[in-house]
Amino acid sequence: MAGLLIVYHSRTGGSRQMAETCADGARTEGPVLLLGAEEAGPDHLLAAGGYVFCCPENLAAISGAMKEFFDRCYYPVLGRIEGRAYAQMICAGSDGQNAARQVARIATGWRLKEAQPPLIVCTHAQTPEAILAPKTISAPDLETCRDLGQALGAGLAMGIF
Repeated sequence: MAGLLIVYHSRTGGSRQMAETCADGARTEGPVLLLGAEEAGPDHLLAAGGYVFCCPENLAAISGAMKEFFDRCYYPVLGRIEGRAYAQMICAGSDGQNAARQVARIATGWRLKEAQPPLIVCTHAQTPEAILAPKTISAPDLETCRDLGQALGAGLAMGIF
């Protein structure tokens, strides 16, 4: 494939919207594979030229399904994807920084190159009902996700990354 792989997990729909919109932007520049964290595996990572990792922050950490993806894939690709570009998107209720740090630490272990700082979309969900409710990401935030995908896709297509 040598294009962009977008791996996401979504519990309430926010991260899914972000990942799908990012993929739409990236498709204007080249091949994209959008996979849920449960589907993605080492072969997908090896076949891609760059990555976007997208998940919610749950209890100040990446979601369990995203952590399981990294756990399953970490050692099978270690030393085989070094230098590839990545970006990350976090859907958070208030902060998102700790989840972003976790993804960055994993990417550092893989020796990936950060294409841009983490994109954190805050939903301001603060009550149990709001946290568990289906999310609708705002049009401006989705546009930022689209721009991220298009920029990373263009960078891969031009050989910048």
